[in-house]
Parts: sequence; structure tokens; C-alpha cells
Amino acid sequence: MFDKLETLDDLFEMQLKDLYSAENQLVKALPLMAEASKDGRLRRGFERHLHETEKQVARLEQIAKDLDLDISGHTCKAMEGLIAEGQETMSENATPEVMDAALIASSQRIEHYEISGYGTAAHFAERLGHTKAADLLRQSLEEEQLTDTKLNELAKNYINQKAESDSE
Repeated sequence: MFDKLETLDDLFEMQLKDLYSAENQLVKALPLMAEASKDGRLRRGFERHLHETEKQVARLEQIAKDLDLDISGHTCKAMEGLIAEGQETMSENATPEVMDAALIASSQRIEHYEISGYGTAAHFAERLGHTKAADLLRQSLEEEQLTDTKLNELAKNYINQKAESDSE
């Protein structure tokens, strides 16, 4: 990593490495989440987000190439923990409806982490005059925000109601 973070450029590079690791971990986790979901809409949502996540990885690689940075070789511990919690949830003995509600809850934690990361990195890119990088990061940020909104709507308008009626 860095001997010392001395500049905003250093911090920006660190943010990119963290996002790159996080997204690559998520590429591996999303198929498992899709498989664990019982509701077809939720499963399709995870599958769609997998394709988005692959595009987000490609955007990060493009930014690294454009700025001549090596963003590989780092492990995002936060995403590692969020995914581990999700895997723990998936191993619980739960009804299909409650499992789907739990998967959404885990997914939203992940989305909020990504929203924070992309927002921060986009701001740093802007400050540093990396206009193309900022645009690419904002594109990923918008996708993460939309995914969070879709998960929230699915939970509030359908999945949570099914999970609640299951417990009555």
C-alpha cells in the first residue's frame, strides 16, 4: 500500500483500490445471493446488479488505466465483512419469505457502503481535476443509488409483507 498518505492523490488512489476490491468480491457473492433468493423479482434484481457490477469493475479498470494506477492487490475488509454477514444470514434456517427479506437487508448494507465509496471517490476525482474519472464514478454511484431504491421498494411493497404474514 502506501508508506504514508501524503496527498489527496494518494487518498484517491486508496479509495479506487478499495472500490475495486469491493466490486470484485461482490461479483463473486451476487450469484450466491441470487441462488439463495426465492422470489423471482429479487433473483432477477441480483442478476441485473451482477451485470452492473461487472461494468463498474470495468469502469474502475478504465480509470486506473487512464491515470496510470495499479489498483489491484488490495483487500477491502469492509466488503469482506459485509459479505461474510450475508453468507451467515444465508445459512440460517428461515422461511423463504423471511430469507428474501434478510437478503434485501444484507444487500442494502452493501449498497450503502458502495454509495459512500463512490460518492467520496467522485468528489476526490473532481477536486483533483480528473473529470473523466469523476464522470465514470458518478455513473456507478447513480447505479448503486438506483439499486438501493429498487431493493427498498421491493422490500416495503412486497417482500416484507410476505415475511410478516408468514409469521402470523
